[in-house]
Parts: sequence; C-alpha cells; structure tokens
Amino acid sequence: MRLMYNLLAKTLHGLEDVLAAELADMGAVDIEKGRRSVSFKGDQKMIYRANYSLRSAMSVLKALDSFSIAKAKDLYRKSTDYPWETIMGIGQTFMVVPVVNSSLFNHTAFPALLLKDAIADRFRKIMRRRPSVDSKNPDIVINCHISEKQVNISLDSSVIPLFKRGYRHSHTEASLSEVLAAGIIMISGWDMKSPLLDPMCGSATLGIEAALMAGNIPPGKYRKHFGFMSWPDFDNELFKKIRREEEAKTRPIKTPVYCRDISPANIRIARANIRKAGLESEIRTEVADFLASGAEEQSGFTIIMNPPYGERLENPDIENLYSGIGERLKHVYHGSTAWLLSSNFDALKRIGLRPAAKYTLYNGKLEVKLLKYELYPGSMKGKK
Repeated sequence: MRLMYNLLAKTLHGLEDVLAAELADMGAVDIEKGRRSVSFKGDQKMIYRANYSLRSAMSVLKALDSFSIAKAKDLYRKSTDYPWETIMGIGQTFMVVPVVNSSLFNHTAFPALLLKDAIADRFRKIMRRRPSVDSKNPDIVINCHISEKQVNISLDSSVIPLFKRGYRHSHTEASLSEVLAAGIIMISGWDMKSPLLDPMCGSATLGIEAALMAGNIPPGKYRKHFGFMSWPDFDNELFKKIRREEEAKTRPIKTPVYCRDISPANIRIARANIRKAGLESEIRTEVADFLASGAEEQSGFTIIMNPPYGERLENPDIENLYSGIGERLKHVYHGSTAWLLSSNFDALKRIGLRPAAKYTLYNGKLEVKLLKYELYPGSMKGKK
C-alpha cells in the first residue's frame, strides 16, 4: 500500500485557481485552495511529479508534524520528540525557515532558533553529534509555520524555488517571474492554436513559458536539483521514471510565438534565454517598436504584455505610452485578444477600452492588475 502524504504547494496571490487545476490534472486528491497556497494529498511519485511539472507553484512542502503550544518554549520541548534522524543524516546541513504570526513571539528569529536547538539536541542525544546549519546552501530546508498557538512543521521538497527553471541565461531590469508568467498565460485561456505575441518581451519569460506550454514541456526539465534529492528516502530510479513519463507527453510546437522589444539589448538577452531553453526554432524574436511597427501578416493573436509601470518615466510619458498601446490595439489587432499587466492603474485608464475581465495579482511586492481586452471593429465604442 502506497504512503500518502499531506502536501502544500505555495504560489503567488491570484494563482490559487490555476494551481489547483494543475494539481487536479496531475492526479492529486483532497485539493483545497488557501491563501497563496493549495493543499493536497499525494504519494512519493506525486512529490516528484509536482516539482518537475507544476508551472504555477513556487515550492512543494511535505507535512512532518503539527501540534499546539501554550508558551514559546513548548516549541522546543515538543520538537525534540520528533525523529529528526529519519529526515537528515549527520553529515548533512539544514536551515529553518520561519513563518510566524503569533503573539507568543516578538520576532521570527526566536522560533527558528528554538527549532534549530531542538533538532541539534535530538541528534546529540541519539548520535552524540549534530548536523550543521547552513543558511546559504542547505541540504535540508524545514519550514516552521506558526499561527497563534498552532505549529505546522514541514519539509521543503523544492529548496530552490520552482520559478528558477534553469533556462534563464540573464535578465532585464524588470524581468517577470516565471511562475507569474505561466500563471498569466493559464489565466488567459490561450488555446495554443492562435499566435501568441509579447510585444514588450524584455527577457522573453512570457514567450518561453508559452512555448513550454504549447509543447507540453515540463518546466523542471532544465533543473539539475530539487530538495527531495537530498532526502534519505530519495528514489533515483523512481524519479527517472517520472521524468521519462513527463517528457513522453511533449509534442511538436506548431503555434507561432512572437517576442518583440524596442530595445536591442533586451532582444539579445531574450535570444540568449531562448537559446538556453532550446526554443530558437519555436520563438520568433525581433527588435520592434510596438507603437510604430506596420500591419501584421496574421490575425487572431493572443497578445500578452507587461509594459513599463512608470517608475522611471515622467507622468506624461507613461500616459502617452499607454494611450499609444490602446490606439495600436484598436486599429491593428481586430479579432485578437489582449492582456495587459500593470501596477499603474491610472495609466491603464488611458488604454481607452473597457476590460472584459480583471484580475488582481502581485509582481513581487507590487499589486498589479491583469486586464483582458476583446478587440473587434468598433472597439472604440467601449471607450470610457
């Protein structure tokens, strides 16, 4: 009988629905959406598969222990009872990541210290030695979540966040997170048949994530390491089997993906990332000014763009940029669907189109809006 574990996939605000859908497609059970997370149950294969193939997850945690405390030092006392020697070897390094919202603690460093001491003392008692703490490159990462008097301790099966796919050669000044890019594409409902265009592509994150989806290429393909590989029960043959199964699902990419940018430097970075991902034949790159380029040879685009938000542009410039984007969409892209991501809510009003849908997301610490525009002849009538 296979062992089933309580698991938690962490994500970004606003991506809970797409992550839950991904997990359901993967065969996870008991799926429940939380705040920036989705809990589920799965076996060892599911842990491996989730890390290797989820596009909208930041990390996957495996529950270890759960208990309540009445005072701060109860965390130490109850944690010493856990068999940490089954989780890591004496020669491995570990780190504790605290997430604390409790009146029992004045700051997050103290519960992390208590848990580290509990682990060290448990090892000293059992083995007369203790593993070392490494906050930069640990073998084992333990997550300690405390909400008032409830403590949940889990093991990070990813360690290196899953947005670090492994294909990024370099990045532009305001590169989009791979997880956010993938989530936006999934929210858009792109059918992977219509041509996809990112006319302000920066480092090409949106284009690469779109091509990976179109080819059903697992995002973990480029990574060399996941946290679970350092676990004592890591089954390398099972992981190889999961990789073969996931890579057998790939398909030819028949959908055109276009990445354009006004900056030649950005396009050089984009091409380097695309080349590292092995997608040179699938993604077409071009130095082009979206506001000044000519008519398109194709129609029916899915357009996804992340224009500048205005932190480094004077107000008239950013307003002119957004009004220019709106004019371009209205007059050139009839029959297409456009999605715009921005934190500049005033500038978004200059687009001059009524959004068909609105989503609130976060790009780093910035609250952003993802707006959908259906483009058709007569779109100007929808102007506010």
